[in-house]
Amino acid sequence: MSVPPLPDAESLRRKVLEAQREWRAPSVVVRVVRRGEVQLDVAAGAADLGPDGLADPPLLAAGPDVQYRMGSITKTFTAALVLQARDDGLLDLDDRVGDHLDLPAHGGLTLRRMLAHVSGLQREPVGEVWESLHGPDLATMIAGLADAEQVLAPRERWHYSNLAFALLGQVVAQVRGTTWEQALRERVLEPLGMHRTTTAPTAPVARGYFVDPWADRLQPEPLFPGDAFGPAAELWTTSTDLARWASFWADPDPAVLAPATVTEMTHLHAMTDLRQWTLGWGLGLMLHRRSERMYVGHDGAMPGFLACMVVHRDSGLGVVVLTSTSRVAAPDALALDLADAVLDAAPDEPAPWRPGRPVPADVEPLLGHWWTEGTEFVLSWRSVPAGPGVRDATDDPDVVVDEGEHVALRAVGAPASAPPSVLRRDGAGRWRVVSGREQGEVLRVAGDRLYWATYPVTRAPLPFGR
Repeated sequence: MSVPPLPDAESLRRKVLEAQREWRAPSVVVRVVRRGEVQLDVAAGAADLGPDGLADPPLLAAGPDVQYRMGSITKTFTAALVLQARDDGLLDLDDRVGDHLDLPAHGGLTLRRMLAHVSGLQREPVGEVWESLHGPDLATMIAGLADAEQVLAPRERWHYSNLAFALLGQVVAQVRGTTWEQALRERVLEPLGMHRTTTAPTAPVARGYFVDPWADRLQPEPLFPGDAFGPAAELWTTSTDLARWASFWADPDPAVLAPATVTEMTHLHAMTDLRQWTLGWGLGLMLHRRSERMYVGHDGAMPGFLACMVVHRDSGLGVVVLTSTSRVAAPDALALDLADAVLDAAPDEPAPWRPGRPVPADVEPLLGHWWTEGTEFVLSWRSVPAGPGVRDATDDPDVVVDEGEHVALRAVGAPASAPPSVLRRDGAGRWRVVSGREQGEVLRVAGDRLYWATYPVTRAPLPFGR
């Protein structure tokens, strides 16, 4: 599918400039990409104004190759490494963390719950890390677990935990027989060409500042070496590299992570915003709902830096925002506003309909109208070009085709936004639901009727027991 042109880039650029001025941020860098193509690059302000914040001219201009700290967006990389290891058979998401690490406490927490921030483990490593501004080494962090609290029962509700992700990084290191940094470099950064994403600042690099709330002056923020805390928030990046990472979540490279696994990571595991249901959490990913649109991504914060990445997977749109300030800035709101503005101005064109492959002989008699539980359904046959990562033709963004053919069941009168049940062949006369209503269940063909999750499905509306 082609990329729609961006009709009003100037108004979007002005949004960024206005945000930098409103936030009083030393610098703001934004990149917008769509299906891998750069649609907007904006660099506002200066990346380095010296230790006193008064350098004129600036020591470094803001730009797409200048490194900023991404903070907790690092967690998306750690989560991807965990799911990679799962796909390679090195662990299971329902493993206990103690199955892989020798821990003095909390070994019973599952990896899945840690990924979704529903383990209940306290937020930070034991100790005053945000005062000392130095993460613990591995031995100290592990030993500190003896004093770490289980502040909530597992799955009681969402509770953010940097400590949980620091431990997940060590699980990756353990099952790979290497370090988290090396696994990250070899298995994600190098395959995706993200050469300006590093665990330590590499010039040219922005200086992080604290902006005085009462005067137009800057105070430089100190560096925070994460050490064992690194898998939660260590990484530095550029808008160029982070936009490449955003594009990956829209169109995954199967050599790095299977498209079906990426989709799995975007499924809701916990609701953060219990009032409006606008923010949830998947496996290492934030899930934003804006009206009918769903975005995935993550925010980030470290001393001197705030950042955000949001991705609209259906359209292949990614927006990244990097700033060099500790306070006031709202890169998440800016990223979402820019994403909405782009999609409002340049929606995807509908894909043209094309005829598919012939209907198999055993499927032909099944096509048409069926009834179960008093509801009328239509059973149809769909075929699309086979190949990894090809989106399904059933309007369900969660389905990735790897066979190219399927049966679909849709309730008559269901809203267009409701996806059908998608079924793949599961043996002679058997079909298994891979997405939609009754996912995981079997539909069995038995003469002139079907049995769907054991419920009889008939050609005419019948009461139960007939």
